[in-house]
Amino acid sequence: MNATVRARSGYRAQADTLRSARDLEYDALAMITGRLETAADPDAAGGGAADIGARAAALHDNRRLWALFAAEAADPANPLPADLRARIRALGAFTQAHTSKVLRDGAPLGPLIEINTAVMRGLSGARGCQ
Repeated sequence: MNATVRARSGYRAQADTLRSARDLEYDALAMITGRLETAADPDAAGGGAADIGARAAALHDNRRLWALFAAEAADPANPLPADLRARIRALGAFTQAHTSKVLRDGAPLGPLIEINTAVMRGLSGARGCQ
């Protein structure tokens, strides 16, 4: 490994530790939303058990992420404005309910993808303001 590669590696490790909570939230939403989009695309799915498993795993991870967002928003020590915290909790409740409909009744994934994408847009705008 030459000196340039070592230097880049050192800076990359340092940069990773400096990532903000918004960056982490954005990245988590982006990863899960990509998996939901793949699961929603009939051309990408082969229809086998692996696809059903991947769909269920993406839904489960999205549900867990929104449960975390809602729990954080419910914390009185959370510095976000009260109205934003209430909207996050409402989106979390909707996400939980709609995920159940997707799993139970085959409801479309579109609303979950739209919510995640809208929140990602908000996080991306907020990242630019820091």
